[in-house]
Amino acid sequence: MIKKIIYKLKRPYHFIKTGLLNGFIAELKYKHPAKKLKIITITGTDGKTTSSTLLYHVLKTANKKVGLLSTVAAYMGKKSIDTGFHVTSPQPADLQKFMRQMVDKHYEYLVLEVTSHGNYQFRNWGIKPVISGLTNIANEHLDYHLNYEEYLNAKSGILSKAPIAVINADDRSYPILIKKLTKTNLITYSKETPLEPKIQSIIEKVFPEDYNQMNAKLVYALSKSLNISDSDYIAGLKTFAGVPGRMEVVKNSAANSTSKNVNIIVDFAHTPQGLRSVLRTLKEKIEKNGSKGRLIAVFGCAGRRDKGKRPEMGKIGVEIADLSIFTAEDPRNEDIWSIIRQMKEQLTTGHNKIISIAERGEAIEYALTKLAKPEDTVVILGKGHEKSMNYNGIEYPWNDIEAIKQILKGEHPRVRGNSENA
Repeated sequence: MIKKIIYKLKRPYHFIKTGLLNGFIAELKYKHPAKKLKIITITGTDGKTTSSTLLYHVLKTANKKVGLLSTVAAYMGKKSIDTGFHVTSPQPADLQKFMRQMVDKHYEYLVLEVTSHGNYQFRNWGIKPVISGLTNIANEHLDYHLNYEEYLNAKSGILSKAPIAVINADDRSYPILIKKLTKTNLITYSKETPLEPKIQSIIEKVFPEDYNQMNAKLVYALSKSLNISDSDYIAGLKTFAGVPGRMEVVKNSAANSTSKNVNIIVDFAHTPQGLRSVLRTLKEKIEKNGSKGRLIAVFGCAGRRDKGKRPEMGKIGVEIADLSIFTAEDPRNEDIWSIIRQMKEQLTTGHNKIISIAERGEAIEYALTKLAKPEDTVVILGKGHEKSMNYNGIEYPWNDIEAIKQILKGEHPRVRGNSENA
């Protein structure tokens, strides 16, 4: 009850501090730039960065002047701007400044990735999208939003700001959203949505993964609403290079026999649904190719985040991967071993498929140099593109891909600030 009261009271606090004192003033300072842009917002628990980046690429392929603000980076034309460590939604002043720069350079569209946190905190002050898209709403961020109902309310609040919203008819949120969004023109997509055979074929070729095919269908529906031709959509699909840290294949340059011919992948999946989707996709790929290789997963659960998902993620790892290494993922001020114990809570079998290594660099190194054999697939999950690890509220430089490259050279990367290795 007390948590719910605090949660409700924080809303007016953010309205004053972030909305009025930051957003409103910045909007005035930069002369209401959002009013001169066609803004498309994309939200969801999983897949919003891939969907946002794909839509940006499709619009760019259609010769539209378009910018992008996502978890990974900000793009304006050919210029890429790093957006930092762990924040998806920028502060209102930064957002207003970015949009002002776009307007001054005569840009027409902005694809904006939006989070429930950002919406709750009024970071998107002054944003009135022409259309909004939703990937899914799974059990995530419940440490912040208290429960699924409040989380769904935050997401529906994002969608309701647009006159048109594209939502996932397969998602558990669908029957609730259609009751909430009565003033919004709803467009739906699903796994069974019929597409032209040519388009469906190209989607399946570009995105073998089921979850990314759904992202592509969302982008197709958004593109059609923005009057983008099928030919431009197809051209965008064919030339899409993917998103850093999303099912990213790391080139294995290992000279030693231990790590040679091991498939290495980095992915941002940090929710039960995301973890399950990635592991299933990789497992199916191994089986389809007739490989004798194993699937080795390295992942953890973040500190100060929804504790309820920890045992579920541990169970998913054991059920799908051949071997799992439980390790650190932004422990913040929580004890890593305590988090790992919670990941094992629901396990009745499969303990022999788990190795626990608290230090993330050591865990990745162990997977690549001690466990993996030729034809095995090692997937490092949870951090993706991120460039830091949080220990006790301090961000220490860390990137999974760079760490992998160092390990393949025979080096031993470790996260600074880990008391066990300091």
